Amino acid sequence: MKSRLLPAILVAACVLASEAAADSTSVAAPAWVGEVALNGFLSSTYSYNFNHPDAGTNQLRVFDFDDNTFKLDVFEIVVQKPVVKPRDAGFRVDLEMGSSIPRVSAAAGLFRDASGTAGDFDVQQAFASYVAPLGSGLRLDFGKFVTHFGYEVIEGYDGWNDNATRSLLFGYAIPFTHVGVRASYALSSKASVTGLVVNGWDVARDNNHSKSLGWQLALTPSTPLAIYFNGMWGPERAGDDLRDRTALDLVATLRSASGRVVGVNGDWAREDNSPPPGANGIGPPIEHWMGIAGYLRNPFTSSFAVTLRGELFDDRDGARTGTAQKVSEFTVTPELRLTPHFLVRSDLRSDHSDHDSFQKGASFTATQTTVLFGVIYHF
Repeated sequence: MKSRLLPAILVAACVLASEAAADSTSVAAPAWVGEVALNGFLSSTYSYNFNHPDAGTNQLRVFDFDDNTFKLDVFEIVVQKPVVKPRDAGFRVDLEMGSSIPRVSAAAGLFRDASGTAGDFDVQQAFASYVAPLGSGLRLDFGKFVTHFGYEVIEGYDGWNDNATRSLLFGYAIPFTHVGVRASYALSSKASVTGLVVNGWDVARDNNHSKSLGWQLALTPSTPLAIYFNGMWGPERAGDDLRDRTALDLVATLRSASGRVVGVNGDWAREDNSPPPGANGIGPPIEHWMGIAGYLRNPFTSSFAVTLRGELFDDRDGARTGTAQKVSEFTVTPELRLTPHFLVRSDLRSDHSDHDSFQKGASFTATQTTVLFGVIYHF
């Protein structure tokens, strides 16, 4: 009896499963599924320092801080519902995993603990968007977003830098991210403005009782030329609402019909360092830092290009690097695109300081030369 029932049960189960599968395919997916996009980005590198530092780290570097090791810099997943026209509502969330970028760019109070330590995971961006029906459309973003400062970006599927290593200006002159509200408005086809009210520089939870104000004026007077004037003002020190920081940033790019790109980035900042009432003054009453960087990308073929970068960063009061110094660097980056979604590249970079800021073996010297090999995949 059992031997006859078992085949019958199996046949009935298969029939029921096939009917359930047929019913499931006939059910329409929710409308929002087709409105949400999924994108990704992966970067992996190997870095070698010719100084052979005993500490195993590269000095004054941003994400390529480990010497003589292979690294998964970041794997990023982006889920978003873009907004385009007035009355559109959407969102964007960028999730990051890796042993380089999340450890540096994570904001205090979110994935960076009270001791200042960050791990291998970060929510780089997470904001909701709405386009208010005012004029051409006033876009409002609420949440966490990457900064509007700088020529270079943290990088992701929708944009990465032509050099594999980051500039000194990117690492020391400007912030990475902000949490707050951002409003953008197109004045015309050639000009737009953006305003921000945020907690400050790289803080998810405000570290004082004041907010910082930011702005951007974007101009595209002609098709190949784009100019961005960026700024931010507000107190950034923990528990201090009196000493303000002001930062100004200029970015200009010129693109030729052949694909050649020339870029310039300049930064200037000051911060009140005056002692609080009743305290003795230590250090300069005003701290300054400034810098300039130039870029040239030349595509020799549709799949091969070389990018040059040179820059000078003046941290004259030691406010950003911890040492009063002038640092310069020059980088050459050849790049080979093997498929539309996969590319390989290499950085040969030389840094120089007017102080002995770079470890060489167990001692320190004024120069540092590194080479980096990397791959990128995006979808």
